Amino acid sequence: MNHFLGIDIGTGGCKAVVFDDNGKQVSSSYREYSIISSHPGWAELDTDEVISKCFDVIREAASLAGKGSVRGIGISSQGEAFTFIDRQGKAMCNALVSSDVRAVDLIRPWVDRFGEEKLYNITGHTPHPMFSLFKLLWMKENEPAMFSGAERILCFEDLLQYRLGIASPSMGWPLAGRTMLFDVITHKWDTTIAGKAGIDTQKLSRPMKSGSLAGFLNKDIAGSLGLSDETFIVTGGHDQPCSGLGAGAVDPGVAVWSSGSVECITPAFDRPVFTGELHRNNLCTYDHTAPGMYATVAFSLTGGNLFRWFRDQLGGEETVRARDERKDAYDILLDMLPDQPSRVTVLPYFTPSGTPYFDVDVKGTILGLDLSVTKAELLKGLLEGVAMEVRLNLEILRQSGYQVDELRIIGGGSKSEKHVQLKADATGMPVTILDVTEAGCMGVAMLAKACNDKADVKDIAREWVRPVKRIIPSRQDYYTDKFNRYKNLYPALKTVYKNI
Repeated sequence: MNHFLGIDIGTGGCKAVVFDDNGKQVSSSYREYSIISSHPGWAELDTDEVISKCFDVIREAASLAGKGSVRGIGISSQGEAFTFIDRQGKAMCNALVSSDVRAVDLIRPWVDRFGEEKLYNITGHTPHPMFSLFKLLWMKENEPAMFSGAERILCFEDLLQYRLGIASPSMGWPLAGRTMLFDVITHKWDTTIAGKAGIDTQKLSRPMKSGSLAGFLNKDIAGSLGLSDETFIVTGGHDQPCSGLGAGAVDPGVAVWSSGSVECITPAFDRPVFTGELHRNNLCTYDHTAPGMYATVAFSLTGGNLFRWFRDQLGGEETVRARDERKDAYDILLDMLPDQPSRVTVLPYFTPSGTPYFDVDVKGTILGLDLSVTKAELLKGLLEGVAMEVRLNLEILRQSGYQVDELRIIGGGSKSEKHVQLKADATGMPVTILDVTEAGCMGVAMLAKACNDKADVKDIAREWVRPVKRIIPSRQDYYTDKFNRYKNLYPALKTVYKNI
């Protein structure tokens, strides 16, 4: 039986998972690495450490699956991060990751000269320091010798291909889109943007449709990893659309809800949509990993990290109890939630906001506190606030021509049915729980199988992804009223945040 390996190169770690022909997980391996922040606003990864640990997880997962059994590999990658590579193929710097905001002061002058609407209509994205374009502008201004001397500029997907022996690496269209150097309609590097920024597109990898054959592993490298030299690599892309494919969210109106430290909605659509509403609300349009499909990314940077904050700051009693009873503290905290909705309303901006506001000055706000509010009710209000922010993004998508009819949830927030019920209630939408634990790895493994079998990856997704339960929202009158109040709070308070 053929096996297919998916590797997900994240910001905090990398994971490799091997699946069999039927989508059953055979083996997995994980390694962590740490963000380097040597100056305020800087966020980097040691490129060589990341690639070394990618090799470790591939070797371990392949060994557990059986030597030589892996037929094909797909790569899911964090977006935006890149590394300069010299003529000997060595990394010249650390990788600048999404949360690095050092380029923020360069954005407005450059965009004003180029034209923001023109930039949006080419790339489908709105300016933000997370994107590679602006990080490269910073490098050009502050590290000119490195910028001009680099032989290649590689993101993590194409860098891993390069390290695995593919001399001319490529990247999936969804990852190319996150650089803001890519035309999401023509699917080519845009020479007008690159020229204005002084970036040589010859140093960038080939952008290719997700699931395209990128090449084969070098024989010696394959042997060192327990793989065959006939093992091939396909293009994958940005991690969010890869997770969408792995969750089976490949039909118009279906979205994956990745519920982890960050809450992220990635819908699938059968056409690109560019509207003033999307533009104003920082909601992008770019390629999905499913062929012929497009996606957007709506996200809140405050998600499960808020639950963790509550556990660490206010859940000491439950943490001790969990240790004594050998349970999960999160489960104990969820069990204590009241059945009734919370009386407090929370704006969950305990980090900078994501879409729609992209506000770095905003702060978390809890309204409605009095001496009768319990710890359990406060926790429920916090979790409702996170879900309300998702609902706000869904409403904007709907008003902009992106109709989402079904949510498929993955990640830590999908583990408790009670938590999923709260999310369904607060968003007013049915939420489907899946029998999928590693959607990003599964999505790119599907692409490898589709390439091997010359099959439609959407058909594979429908075979591999198994829905477990559909959670129907309740208490809709209450949560509709609460949401109508919620969406007016940020506009009313944003000037207050600026003065804090």
